[in-house]
Parts: sequence; C-alpha cells; structure tokens
Amino acid sequence: MSSEESNESIEFYARYKNWVAVKKITIREDTKPEEIVAQIASIRQSIDRKAFEILGIDTQALDAYAASLTKDMRKSYSNLAKIVESLGKQEAKEQISKATGGKPELEEIAATYLFRRVVQNLAFDFDINQEMLEKAYPYLKMPKPPGRKPKA
Repeated sequence: MSSEESNESIEFYARYKNWVAVKKITIREDTKPEEIVAQIASIRQSIDRKAFEILGIDTQALDAYAASLTKDMRKSYSNLAKIVESLGKQEAKEQISKATGGKPELEEIAATYLFRRVVQNLAFDFDINQEMLEKAYPYLKMPKPPGRKPKA
C-alpha cells in the first residue's frame, strides 16, 4: 500500500447548537466500494432532515401528515400517483403552511420535504440509502442509533 492510499478517508463532522454528527471511514486497499457508498449515504441521511429543521420547518408535523397519507398503502406506482396528486390539494397546502409557521418563503422547501417523505413512506427513494445497500449487501448491517431501551 502506498502512502497516498493510506491517507484516503471520508470524514464528516458537524456541530451546530445541540446537533453533533461525526462520520468517518478510512479507505484502505481492501475497502469495498459499497462500504464507501454506505458511508456517503449515511452522511447524506444525517444532514437531510437537519437542513429542514435548521430552517425552522416542523419536520415532525410533516412526517405525521405523510404517514397519514400513506397509511396502509403498498409500494406501487399507482399509489405513488395518488399520493402526488393529493399533495396539490388544499389540505396539503395548509399542512405545509402550518409546518413553516406561516412563512411563505419556506413553503416550497417544506413541500419538497413532504414530497420526499411520502415517496419514502411508499418504499421508493431518490438516493442510495442504507436500507438499499443492506438489501444488496447483507454484510453491511449498519448499527442502529441508540434509542429507548425496553424495560427489563
């Protein structure tokens, strides 16, 4: 391994108010391309939601609305078409406006978030994500973030 190769890495560090994200992978000669892509996908997923939240968009409210729109729907292009059509209705516009705190300059950005969430809820996506990679490469099981532990 040359000294140039041993210095290859992907590193992401973010600290903003109470949000901290650290992602790092050292790339060696035997590092597989899918491992590198998994790290890149992880970085994208870390910053995706945070960008909307930093702007003041209520992502939790939009997540709940997206879940209500896609409840009991299976992955299909016909369901996707129905959902996309529903996003043009007044109810969706009101939910978007509410999630922006009534700031019209954020409505298009919030609508983008909502669109992405309904598409993802139907098991489609715009980008490579960790779930896709785990399905294609089962050995890439990503550690789940710590959460609530069940009572003993």
